[in-house]
Amino acid sequence: MSGQRSLQDTVVVVTGAGGGIGGQIARLVLANGGRVVAGDLRPESLASLREECGTERLVVAHGDVRDEATSTALVAAGVEAFGRVDSVVANAAVGYYGGVLDYSADEVSLMVDVNVKGSVWLARAAVHQFRAQGDGGDIVIIGSVAGLLIGGGKEAVYAATKGAQINLGYALDRELRAEGIRTTVIAPAGVNTAFAAADGRFGDLDPSQGQFMEPSDIADAVVYTLQQPRRMRTELWTMWSMAENH
Repeated sequence: MSGQRSLQDTVVVVTGAGGGIGGQIARLVLANGGRVVAGDLRPESLASLREECGTERLVVAHGDVRDEATSTALVAAGVEAFGRVDSVVANAAVGYYGGVLDYSADEVSLMVDVNVKGSVWLARAAVHQFRAQGDGGDIVIIGSVAGLLIGGGKEAVYAATKGAQINLGYALDRELRAEGIRTTVIAPAGVNTAFAAADGRFGDLDPSQGQFMEPSDIADAVVYTLQQPRRMRTELWTMWSMAENH
């Protein structure tokens, strides 16, 4: 891609980095010369990432994305360790499969708070820092095709949260593009992760079998998005595996 932006020494904050997709995003950013602040709720989930990648260009931190202070701290950790933050990836997510009455009240609240509020808090922390730096930045939200009402059934609340993420991305793009701040929502369908395999979401299908997407495919999309020349932006990227119909 002509004018491709190098990620060398750029600083990227990734939430949910202890999971399959988040971990692959962090690894691929590092492989492209970037620096990463990897956040997750559980410190132990980041141990393998730290052991594999070292700490020269990686900072790991734990915290609950439902708390605004977590996003503020993740961005601050990037500034403290590396002097700036160039991009954030709101990847942390929670989902439960089932009918609208199958979720407990706590599960409903958890999906809304992690998926929606977690994205909002990270975007706010990023915009504050981007404006202080004065040279733009990238906000990437990992959504889902469920938010476009083209996913499967029995995921109404999850779909509502993913729809909120997509609308958040569009609205932020209109608000921030004049400042050189790009907002992208990457919305995959089924990915071969423990999350996708849970609760019978694919019936008798096993996402580890067949032509389902892998976490590395989503990581590739994130890195491609961040490497786009500053003259262009991607608002919404839907991704489907060859194993699925819609």
